[in-house]
Amino acid sequence: MNRRFKAVIFDLDGTLLDTLADISAAANRVLDSLGREQYSLDSFRTLVGDGVAVLFQRAMPDAIADSSLLATAMERFQECYAQEWNKRSKPYDGIEDLLFWLASQPLSVSILSNKPDEFTKLCAHHFLSRFSFSHVDGQRVGIPRKPDPAGVHMIASDLNISTGDIAYVGDTNTDMETAVSAGCYAIGVSWGFRSVEELKRSGAAVIVDHPSQIADLLR
Repeated sequence: MNRRFKAVIFDLDGTLLDTLADISAAANRVLDSLGREQYSLDSFRTLVGDGVAVLFQRAMPDAIADSSLLATAMERFQECYAQEWNKRSKPYDGIEDLLFWLASQPLSVSILSNKPDEFTKLCAHHFLSRFSFSHVDGQRVGIPRKPDPAGVHMIASDLNISTGDIAYVGDTNTDMETAVSAGCYAIGVSWGFRSVEELKRSGAAVIVDHPSQIADLLR
């Protein structure tokens, strides 16, 4: 790859941090409190990735047409996840080495997630406190969630760079679609929540199997 980048944007869950066990535990507590079916850990790989509202719409299809049920589920999730968020979550192997390397490079590093903004910042501060990020942005009022590229464009504007100068790293179709629609270089990671086939279908320019390969791409 013969190009230079000025910035890297990472997704959080499934890309930098393995958070699936804590998310699933909190979500299953909510589902149980509502008298609904609970899901296996593996099932949550396809339930998460597009925000809390979509998670519960997928887990409870009738919630799509029941705004009161959805609001209750989302409120309870905020309460449950606040008790679960750091019990089993951790950075993926090799992520800290990659971030240390990036800190030595003339590259801006940011996080853009569909996780609620409060928890995005909390997780980044707790698990990745040794690293500096230009932006740590989760889902928040007024900014459409991914795959809408608005979040990427805001970061690019703040950094005064073109989106074409950004490598976007993620683990889901939503991430790859975000990168493609924003005009970023889309890097899919195979260690996350979704399949390599999904990443390829959604526009990944390259798939990496270990964080060290990201450094190789950006050298």
